[in-house]
Formats: sequence, structure tokens, C-alpha cells
Amino acid sequence: MSASPAGAPELPPGAYVLALSCLPGAAPQWVRGVVEAHGPAEAWRRVVGAGARPQRVGARGLAAWQAAVSGTDVAALWRRCGDAGISVLWPGGPCYPASLQGGRLPGGPLFVLGSPGALSAAPTVAVVGTRRCTPEGLSVAYELGRDLAAAGVTVVSGLALGIDGAAHGGALAARRPLAAPTVGVAASGVDVVYPRRHRALWSEIGRWGAVVSETAPGSPAQAWRFPARNRIIAGLAQVVVVVESHLRGGSWHTVDAALEAGKEVAAFPGPVRSPASAGTNRLLATGAAVVTSADDVLDLLDAGSRTSGRRPAARLHPRPPEDPPLPDMGARARVSGSPMPRPQGCPPGPLPGRETPRPQDALASALLAALPRRPTCLDELVERSRLPVGAALVALDCLESAGLVAEDNGWWWRSG
Repeated sequence: MSASPAGAPELPPGAYVLALSCLPGAAPQWVRGVVEAHGPAEAWRRVVGAGARPQRVGARGLAAWQAAVSGTDVAALWRRCGDAGISVLWPGGPCYPASLQGGRLPGGPLFVLGSPGALSAAPTVAVVGTRRCTPEGLSVAYELGRDLAAAGVTVVSGLALGIDGAAHGGALAARRPLAAPTVGVAASGVDVVYPRRHRALWSEIGRWGAVVSETAPGSPAQAWRFPARNRIIAGLAQVVVVVESHLRGGSWHTVDAALEAGKEVAAFPGPVRSPASAGTNRLLATGAAVVTSADDVLDLLDAGSRTSGRRPAARLHPRPPEDPPLPDMGARARVSGSPMPRPQGCPPGPLPGRETPRPQDALASALLAALPRRPTCLDELVERSRLPVGAALVALDCLESAGLVAEDNGWWWRSG
């Protein structure tokens, strides 16, 4: 049924926003426009009765569009969304972030797994970077996420492997009563984990912050969705910090969106011969703010708060001893410039002719000791090692870079 039966109580406005967003060809900007023009319920009635549709749905696609509209059970969609713990926000509705209301491409409807209030928490900093990062980059992102969250700053990133995951992991490690939440912006539906390796991290962020997406629930991650995802990351943040970036990559979409919106962009300097720092060094050469610690980022936030009237960030306080340190894999760790082929199976032992390196950090050693020879999922590894999810993920990335562990479809095993 595409509409409520006669005499039945009206569904909540979010139900109609959800139904509109799930229609084929209904881009977030079109849903935003029709909802702003008519309101959620009336917008759905016009789609059902008057045949309102996006311009991209031409004559050839009209029959499929009409079939999708008539086959949409709004009430059933709304029930499934509620059962999954997903909230629906729309421009002009309750809890919609004010920071996404303006600009050349304002935000569309948002789907949130976790606390919608986390999206409007201030101050907020985006920490982004490359998936093909170095162990040093992982360390910097983890510490930056941890220290910013401990200072009451909401850390937003893109849930990707590499720098994004390390920043989220650090923010989760800072979890304490006064710590800020972390927000992950997805390119898929919030109920479709991508990458699958981050399933546990995704769940933790949903518990202690929010996973948010413009993409309707049930939708897979597709290449064209990532630039739009990065636009939301930039829109939510007051400052965008790039930890490591190649000369080409998704971080540049986030930077472009931030600059267009008048946001502050900062970057960590890196070695001149590291491909993973080529992009950040280019940013610094063209005028991005130089940051080397969370304190530098807090100074940028405080400067912005003095000119905008926003609440300033808290000062950093000493990290309590129970916070886990970041693994330091030392000089033997492999950097992103020399990728190794991903194994397709579980090798029985060290590769021929290769001396197996040993981790130099107690946390990494503990994690490796908890990893059996058989393939093990992250949830079991976290339980066996008793490490926080974020710290375990960062340690696994470092161990994988060093050639000590391998991963395939979310399963981890020793490779040496």
C-alpha cells in the first residue's frame, strides 16, 4: 500500500521522507526540494496522485517509477527503519544539523544510526586522509581523534580504512563522561556496513555517537556516492584536518567542499619523499594551516569561536593511564608506497626467504598473541585481547602493514 488507508492515523513525517528517498532515481537534492516545497506528507501525496517525479525519470523510465511508487508500503518501510534503530532527519525538521542547511549543495534527508544529537554537537572537527596510509599516519590520526574527543570535540570522518578508521578508533578510546561522540558518515545505507572489516567499529560508533548517511537504508556503497559523502563530512565540521593524502584521492573532495563553504582546512606535514604526504604537503604550500597536534587544532577552533560566537573547545587534560597507547611498529613497518599482494588463503608459515619481523610495542604484541593460527573475526579478537575496538583495529592495520597478519572478508590470521 502506497498511502495510509482512509480513516487510519497519519504516519509520522519521517515515514514519508523515507519513502521518497527509497524511490529509484530520487536523489537527496530532489527529495529535499519536494519536501521543502510541500512538507513530507503532502510531497508523498503529490508523488502518488499527481505524478510528481524527478527530471531524471524520463518517459522511458516512467512505468518503472510508477510501479515503484504504487508498490511502496510506507508503513512497512517505517516499521523496518524503527526496528533497525534508524532515525530520519530532513531539512526543516527536528534535529536536522543547521550546518547542512546552506551552501551551493545543502544536505538532503539524513538517516542516522545512533544519536541524532551527535550531528549538531559543537565543536566538531573532521579528520580525514588516505586509505593507503603509513603506520605513522595511523598513529597521528589515532592520537588526534583520541585527544580531540577527550577535549570535548566531536570527531567526524568517513568510516573508511586507514586514516578515517584510526581517527574514529582514537575518539572511541577517549570514551569517558566528558568525552565527545564521534560521527561516521557513510556512502552506503547506515544498515549496510562498508567496508565489512569495520563492522565492529560501525557498531561502536552507533552506540557512542552516530553513523549517518544521505543514502537510504538498504543501499550499497557505490563509487559516485563517496564525493557526496565527503560533502556531508565537510558540512558537519568547523575545521577539516587532513592527516595524510596522496596527490589524488577522496580527501580532496572533502577539502574542496570545506573551502567552498568557508571552513578552515589544516594538514599535518609529512616526509617529502612519502607518497602518502604528497597531498598534505601540497595543501600546506597553498595556504592550509599547519597542525602537529590536537592543541594546534584546538587553537584553530578557538580562533573561529571568537569570530563566530561559537562555544570554544576545552583544553586538553592529561590522558589517564588506562587509555591504550597506539602500536608503534618501528622502522620495519611497510609504508603504503610498496604494497604487498593480499593473500587469498591462509599461508601455513612465513613466506620463503623472508625474515618475519616482530612488533616492538606491547599492545601490538598482546594483540598478536591473542590471534590464533586459524582465521578469526574481529569480534572474537577483541574479546580475546580485551582491547577496545578502535585500538584493536589500528593495531591490526599496523600489523598487516608489517606483514605479520593478513585479512580477507573480515577474517584475520597470522601470516608469519
